Amino acid sequence: MVQTICVCGAGTMGSGIAQASAQSGIYTLLFDLNTEVLQKAEASINNNLESLVQKQKITEEQRRSISGNLQFINDINGCIADVIIEAIVEKPEAKIALFNQLAEINHGDTIFASNTSSLSISLLQKSINKPQRVAGLHFFNPATIMKLVEVVHGEQTKEEVIEQLVALTKQMNKVPVICKDSPGFIVNRVARPYYIEAFRLVEEGVADFATVDALMEASGFKMGPFKLMDLIGNDINYAVSCSVYEQLGQPERLKPSSIQKEKVESNKLGRKTGEGYYKY
Repeated sequence: MVQTICVCGAGTMGSGIAQASAQSGIYTLLFDLNTEVLQKAEASINNNLESLVQKQKITEEQRRSISGNLQFINDINGCIADVIIEAIVEKPEAKIALFNQLAEINHGDTIFASNTSSLSISLLQKSINKPQRVAGLHFFNPATIMKLVEVVHGEQTKEEVIEQLVALTKQMNKVPVICKDSPGFIVNRVARPYYIEAFRLVEEGVADFATVDALMEASGFKMGPFKLMDLIGNDINYAVSCSVYEQLGQPERLKPSSIQKEKVESNKLGRKTGEGYYKY
């Protein structure tokens, strides 16, 4: 059983994964070089836990216990754990550099898991020390609520690593699904047409953002595509669309939208910047 987890990257996903880990009783380190981001993550987690107490979903004693399972650090030398989960920027070189640096200070059995949405785990492994200890562990936003976790098997990943990550996700009260390394894995591969076709409707003047969202929600979806992209972050969603598009040989049906590209370039990323397809 995993005793310690270190989550690298204190953004929305990283802080959510850290909170979920701590809530399941695992001692959790949340690392980020940016002190301001780290402080914001700590405040957000504390607010979330206080809200759970107010809603009587956890007791005050449980809140204190969960808080005791969390440590916020900005010194990379403190990132020593049984499992390290990176939730940093979606750039291969950044993830590779981080894992290689951490491999030098951790023991030989430490598992390195990437929360990447679409980057190839097998490609990352080619430049990482001890590639057999590397796998994908893709959580979904918000990580404290969403149950599904994709456990991604890279070409060089050892079976025992996959088994340990499956056990870990269950320990965290999540539902693991094992998948082979492929563009977008399972969920993001299936989800691309949901987003891309929504953009096509807007580009062709068939409907606006709000109308598409309203109709999709009326037909059973919990959240329309544009509201969902604003929640995820347009920078992340666009990066995934571009990645899947390139990895699959640039099929016209999956061509990323210029509308979303413009949103990213103008820093209208959604909820986290106060504006995306809607204003917040």
